[in-house]
Amino acid sequence: MNTNYYAVLMAGGVGSRFWPVSTSTYPKQFHDMLGTGDTLIQKTFKRLNTFVPKENILVLTNETYNDLVLEQLPLVKQEQVVLEPAMRNTAPCILYAALKIQKMNPDAVMVVAPSDHWIEDEEAFAEDVVACFDKCEKEAVLCTLGIVPTFPNTGFGYIEYEKEAGGKLKRVHQFREKPDYKTAKEFLAQGNFLWNAGIFIWSVDTIIKAFQEYQPTQYKLFSEGISCYNTTDEKSFIAKNYVKAENISIDYAILERSKAIYVLPASFDWNDLGTWGSLFDKLDKDENNNALVNCQVICEDASGNMIRSPKGKIVVVDGLKEYIIVDKEEVLLIYPKSKEQDIKKVLSRVKDTFGDKYA
Repeated sequence: MNTNYYAVLMAGGVGSRFWPVSTSTYPKQFHDMLGTGDTLIQKTFKRLNTFVPKENILVLTNETYNDLVLEQLPLVKQEQVVLEPAMRNTAPCILYAALKIQKMNPDAVMVVAPSDHWIEDEEAFAEDVVACFDKCEKEAVLCTLGIVPTFPNTGFGYIEYEKEAGGKLKRVHQFREKPDYKTAKEFLAQGNFLWNAGIFIWSVDTIIKAFQEYQPTQYKLFSEGISCYNTTDEKSFIAKNYVKAENISIDYAILERSKAIYVLPASFDWNDLGTWGSLFDKLDKDENNNALVNCQVICEDASGNMIRSPKGKIVVVDGLKEYIIVDKEEVLLIYPKSKEQDIKKVLSRVKDTFGDKYA
């Protein structure tokens, strides 16, 4: 493996739309959401480790999840777990990780990858990332992987690339916010729009220089800790200074400002596994078009349901169609799939009524 290849595995999210399975103390990336035998973070680590040395994979996560990371990823050492003492969105933690990596290896190129995506063709994923690595090693550019849209999705941001751009990698014209349905249909009709998957590739030198140019205050804050990074003094520096960082995404902080961004239309199938409905889409279905995880089911006039229970449990469903049915210890969720975006609101009501124990 190329020792200049590094990966930053983003594993700090809560995944509240997957409640009640995903909770603030045990979020979705640490669950086997599809019943495959591997949790999402384990699948992502293995995918990255096919072309990135295991010791070059950093895991960015909240301090709360440190023990979960080490338990689920036994190949990862404590010094590879980059802990955020406060939630500050993606820009600060990416800069922090890039500065750590640069100190380890000034020639490094890095991929930033969420821990909760589902990618079936892992060989194609590796080839796409390495193609971007090659460009980033030769040119001072920032790269991202875009997903070829299959329908006018209003839940994703879009990447508009220049139509006249030749070659596999396309120069990005602009990033577009999540559209309404009419606008999403127009995007697809134009043919040069991709879903923004949040997978980024660049050299540490280029991304750090981008922060110097577009986020000088943020850069100054984190660069003052360079002497501490990868030493025993790092934890105290971060504990004192991380909370001072601006809460801002990498998209707003850097990508929407830079003029040197390229996108590679992904050659693999992709699902962001953001909701129970997206999980339903990825799972095999029974003869009644129900998606089942762990359970054994007897159905009568029941179809299109997403059903998950503790392993081996028998679930009997009669007369329900297009529902999410999730049984987890003290919580049973029976909820229309059409309203899955409201699960966050339900979670807030549960917190207000019963406290944080079930959230």
